Amino acid sequence: MVATGSFGMPDDDPRPPPPPGRFADDLAGLDPNDPEARAFAEHLDRVERVRPGFTVEGYIGGVGDFADAANRLGGHRRLTAGILVALILLGVVIAVWDTLVFIFTTLFA
Repeated sequence: MVATGSFGMPDDDPRPPPPPGRFADDLAGLDPNDPEARAFAEHLDRVERVRPGFTVEGYIGGVGDFADAANRLGGHRRLTAGILVALILLGVVIAVWDTLVFIFTTLFA
């Protein structure tokens, strides 16, 4: 007599169980141990991620995605991302300086 599992299949089934997650759903048939397949699965996870658009958490998540993408890049693209961040920070510093100057001139002049 053959011992059966909960689904009526023998316990000594030679097939390995399907991998969990994306490799079982979208990437069926790809090797989950392949580095290129894993990178593609991570790419799909980033593309399909849904965040609230107009909240602080959404903006912070977008900045985090930008930082992760800049860290994955190399060469002139990474330098361009660094220059962009420096220009944004320069704009923030100038806006804060102008605000402080306005406040002090209004209070003490």
